[in-house]
Amino acid sequence: MTGWLLFAAAAILLTLGGAFWRVWQGPGEADRMMAAQLVGTGGVGVAMLLAPVISWHALDVAIVLALLAAFAAVGFVKASSPDGAGDPEEAEPSEGEEGQ
Repeated sequence: MTGWLLFAAAAILLTLGGAFWRVWQGPGEADRMMAAQLVGTGGVGVAMLLAPVISWHALDVAIVLALLAAFAAVGFVKASSPDGAGDPEEAEPSEGEEGQ
C-alpha cells in the first residue's frame, strides 16, 4: 500500500509540471491564477497521499494549503476587479433589491 501511495504522489507531482509552466508562461493573469490554484490543489492531494506514509501531521499541512489557496483566489478577484466589484457586499443594489 505504501508503494502505491508514493507512486500516486509522484504521478501528481509530475503532472504539476504543466501547471508550473502555465504559471510561468501563462497568456493572462487569470490563466496564471488558475494554474496556481491547480498547483495548490495538487499540493493538497500529495500531502493527503503522503500522510499515512510520512506522518498524519501532513493532513494539517493539506488543510492549511487548501485555506491559503482559497484566500489567494479571493484576493485575486478583489485585486483584479475594478473598484472592488468582485465583492457582492460593495455592489450597488439593483432596483428590485432595495426593499429586501
